[in-house]
Amino acid sequence: MAPQRAVQLSLKKPTYAVCVVGIETYVDVYSDVPKGAETFSVSGSPGVEVFTVYSTAQVTEPTGKAYWPLNAGVDVIISVDTASKALNDLEVQVSYFGLQKAALGHSVLYLTGADISLDVDTGRTGKVKRSHGDKKTWRWGPEGYGAVLLVNCDRDSFRSREIDLTSTQLTSLDDLQDMAPMVLSCDGPDELFDSHKLVLNVPFSDSRRMGVFCARGGNSLSDYKQVLGPQHLYYEVERRPGEQKINFYVEGLTFPDADFLGLVSLSVSLVDTKTLPEVPYFTDTVTFRMAPWIMTPNTQCPLELYVCSVLDSNGSNEKFLKDISDLVLKANCKLIVCPWTENQNDRWIQDEMEFGYIEAPHKSFPVVFDSPRDRGLKYFPYKRILGPDFGYVIRETQFAGVSGLDSFGNLDISPPVTVEGKEYPLGRILIGSSFPKSGGRRMARVVRDFLKAQQVQAPVELYSDWLWVGHVDEFLSFVPTSDQKGFRLLLASPSACLKLFQEKKEEGYGEAAQFDGLNHQVKRSINEILEDRLLRSDNLYAQRCIDWNREVLKQELGLTERDIVDIPQLFYLKDSHAEAFFPNMVNMVVLGKYLGIPKPYGPIINGCCCLEEKVRSLLEPLGLFCTFIDDYSSYHELGGEIHCGTNVRRKPFPFKWWHMVP
Repeated sequence: MAPQRAVQLSLKKPTYAVCVVGIETYVDVYSDVPKGAETFSVSGSPGVEVFTVYSTAQVTEPTGKAYWPLNAGVDVIISVDTASKALNDLEVQVSYFGLQKAALGHSVLYLTGADISLDVDTGRTGKVKRSHGDKKTWRWGPEGYGAVLLVNCDRDSFRSREIDLTSTQLTSLDDLQDMAPMVLSCDGPDELFDSHKLVLNVPFSDSRRMGVFCARGGNSLSDYKQVLGPQHLYYEVERRPGEQKINFYVEGLTFPDADFLGLVSLSVSLVDTKTLPEVPYFTDTVTFRMAPWIMTPNTQCPLELYVCSVLDSNGSNEKFLKDISDLVLKANCKLIVCPWTENQNDRWIQDEMEFGYIEAPHKSFPVVFDSPRDRGLKYFPYKRILGPDFGYVIRETQFAGVSGLDSFGNLDISPPVTVEGKEYPLGRILIGSSFPKSGGRRMARVVRDFLKAQQVQAPVELYSDWLWVGHVDEFLSFVPTSDQKGFRLLLASPSACLKLFQEKKEEGYGEAAQFDGLNHQVKRSINEILEDRLLRSDNLYAQRCIDWNREVLKQELGLTERDIVDIPQLFYLKDSHAEAFFPNMVNMVVLGKYLGIPKPYGPIINGCCCLEEKVRSLLEPLGLFCTFIDDYSSYHELGGEIHCGTNVRRKPFPFKWWHMVP
């Protein structure tokens, strides 16, 4: 450890200094030397460690009555190992000698030991431990170190209407659990702090990113006062007589973003108030990384399924709710129904929000990400989901004109993957875009920047602007499997559908009709569909778009063809954008091994829907259970399917994000 400061000695009078435990101090033995002195000796009282630094090529360590030479650049370093009980109770003496070995003079240094240290959970164990190591640096990986800060984005008090981080006053003692504990050690003689003060400070750039509360014990909210934050850049610590440790709690105020890498720091300084300007004797700095917002893929266990109850000109979705309720019961998760009085008949709950979580070594809680989309469900995430240990975050566009690609049906996440040796243990975020097409719609930059800034789920942009709605969930989904791979990517496939229909025609079932069982829909026989040149052309285009995405997904997720399952699906073009010709089976809800799949109303052959039969043959050997749910009038005819109309909160990853290397 490099010396923190230097102390000059005097032959005429004693020198007084403060030494911080564990910090080396350089003692200048050369500035005031008796005339004729050639050598010196140095000694310290118990509690003081004295050691020398020299070049072995120039100096031999003295033995017996020999002393250190003054002309060989020997440096004297001291440190103390405990705090003093009284002022100036430690001593260092330097004696100077001439050629006759007679003492020519003495310098005396009186020391006061102070134990000053700012400590946080650098070891990521969930508890604060004293550290003499590097607290300024934050390192990723299983061997990394550095403290983690949660963004205090929940609302722990029902008396409050705002997110906790907006208040400079503690609204609930439970809120302390969302903050990172920090301990200031400040042991030393009380008289020392009559002429010295401890000052906590935060850089201006970090002051709007973090808040610090001083804790004085007790069970009253008034015992906790915010001392650092956007309005407070420094704080003169109020140390009480005999106080050896002071507890603080640090809260995060902002997530990583385009203008914020996620690292914040704060320092404590021991300052000598007798000098002008005041001189800091010692500064200790700690660094935190803000915990990122993390999405969860379909492979994670479902905890809660959200769905809307609606009653409008299309009628009630009561039957759909019943079917979803039955599926949730099988999957053993909780069903939460948003009533129409709260959703204003906006049924597209997937588009409104995305569930994720944040995690520190001492705590984790879910956080809902509210999309820029503002329709009937606009206030639902904030009013009904935000609460104790349930956080909220939003990124709003600065300009009017939010596009359909800003809805979170256009936001998905892969399971954990490895790509050419690079591990993504938390998966990769997938968002739809207009690329490779020039122009077109794209997800808002503020959302894309936010997702990228979290670092742990490196986003991949896919091509979704070929679709009328424009969401990635219209052509892909992931399902869990029990084999070594652990999942499959499902892709909508016009080619697979046309191939299936061709096979059924050759088997003599060409007159079997699509939409059989739907009274209000014109039926189309397999023969008619295969002979419809316009429909074939539309699906050739759709297949090319999906194939482009297929190659991107294989490359960016490290997939092979064995990892992909083609789900039969047809599309048709409307004003150059594609829509599902029949209920889009890829747009399903995944609850563990139970799949809620839009009922396709395919041709009935031997009493069974051939589309359903095909999908079962593809997925059930993987250990999955397919339930086909009628969403035709309540969702499909309105431009969406089951995934669009549901939203699932899932169990967080067991993997700790700080163990990865982005």
